[in-house]
Amino acid sequence: MDTILPLLTDPAAWIALVTLIVMEVVLGIDNLIFIAILTNKLPEDRRDMARKVGISAALVLRLLLLFTIAAIVQLTTPIFSFLGLDFSWRDLILIAGGLFLVWKATKEIHHRVDPDPAPMFLNRDPAALGFGSAIVQILLLDLVFSVDSIITAVGMTEHLPIMVAAVIVAVAVMLVAATPLANFINANPTIVMLALSFLLMIGMVLIADGFGVHVPKGYVYAAMAFSALVEGLNMMARRAARRRRGGGNPDHAGH
Repeated sequence: MDTILPLLTDPAAWIALVTLIVMEVVLGIDNLIFIAILTNKLPEDRRDMARKVGISAALVLRLLLLFTIAAIVQLTTPIFSFLGLDFSWRDLILIAGGLFLVWKATKEIHHRVDPDPAPMFLNRDPAALGFGSAIVQILLLDLVFSVDSIITAVGMTEHLPIMVAAVIVAVAVMLVAATPLANFINANPTIVMLALSFLLMIGMVLIADGFGVHVPKGYVYAAMAFSALVEGLNMMARRAARRRRGGGNPDHAGH
C-alpha cells in the first residue's frame, strides 16, 4: 500500500497509466480480430462462453507474466546468432507467433475461396473446432502479444501497479467489445475476408520484427483503418443500391 498511495497523487503516474491503457487496447485489436474469427467457428451457443473464458484466461496469463517481469525482460538477451543476426527468446516467440498467424489466416482464406479444399492439407469441415482447442489457440496467440506488450510497457514505466491496472482495464474493454465485433464480422462475409487479411499482415509484421526489421505499429494500424474505411464505404454503397432496387434488407447487404 505504501508504494501505491504515492502513485495516486503523482500526475506522471496517471499519464503513464492512460498511455499504457491506450497502448494495450490498440494492441488488443489484433487479438480481438483473431478471437472473433476463431470463436465464430464454434456452435452458436458456445461462442460467447468461449470468448469470455479465452479473454479471462488471457487476463490471468498476462498478470502472471507481469509478476515474472524480471524474467520477461531477460527474453530480449540474444541467445544465438545466425547469418549475422542475433536472436533472443522474444524474437523466436514473435517469429513462431507470426508463422502461426500466417498459417491460420491462409488456412481460413483457403477454406472460404475454395469450396472443396484438399483433405490432405486442410480439414474438409472448416467449422470443426473444439471449445478446448479454441481456448488453447487464443492463449497461445495472447502469449505472443503479451510478451511484446509487456516488454514495451517496461520501457514506459517501472511501476508494476500501473502495468497491472492498464492490463485489467484493457482486458475489460476486450470483454465488452469481443461479442459485438464477432457478431459484426460474422454478419458480413466481406468483413471476414478483410479481417483475415489483417491477420495475415500482422503475422508478417511479427515475423519481420523477430528478424530485427521493425515496422512502426502506426503504419500497420493506419493501413488497417484505411482498408476498414474503404470497406465501410463499399457496404454503404451496397445498401444504397439495394434501397434503390427496393429489395432486400439493407442491414444484411454484406451477405
